[in-house]
Amino acid sequence: MTFDLVPALAAFALVSSITPGPNNLMLMASGANFGFRRSIPHMLGIGIGFCFMVLLVGAGLVQVFDAYPISHQILKVVSVLYLLFLAWKIANAAPVQTGQGKGTPMTFLQAAAFQWVNPKAWSMALTAVTVYTPDTTLPAIALVALVFGAINLPSVSTWTLMGQQMARLLTNATRLTAFNWTMAALLVASLYPVVFP
Repeated sequence: MTFDLVPALAAFALVSSITPGPNNLMLMASGANFGFRRSIPHMLGIGIGFCFMVLLVGAGLVQVFDAYPISHQILKVVSVLYLLFLAWKIANAAPVQTGQGKGTPMTFLQAAAFQWVNPKAWSMALTAVTVYTPDTTLPAIALVALVFGAINLPSVSTWTLMGQQMARLLTNATRLTAFNWTMAALLVASLYPVVFP
């Protein structure tokens, strides 16, 4: 990749990282339910997990889909089922102050692993590797991962902060429940392009 592509890559990384998607919706819900500090492992899991995903996709993992097309369909089904499960968990999260302990923030490893079943993450990684590393050299792939890492962490932090700020409005169980159900519904709605391409 030539360095004149870096501004275009940075713009793509910003737009794809800051726009709504499963990661950002879950972080907004996490910020509202658990606060910024407790959501840090979740944010780092997304940022670092996605960079690792870009490296592996660029290193040739995408060829598995070409060789075994059924693997793409299996990934799609697993992704949809897992996102539906996460939407259910968000919708049924208990307010932190109630002490019911029904919900906990996503851990670093859970968030990193989630990238592998996140349809938006796959789309971002495949597009970035295909468009910005046509020669697929290791330095070019590493540069794509580095640019995404530098842009992704501030982007996901913004969503967590928005959720934390919304927590000020979600001071009673009814409003928090309505917020959680709305976030769950939006997460399910984000599956539309996957289920109906």
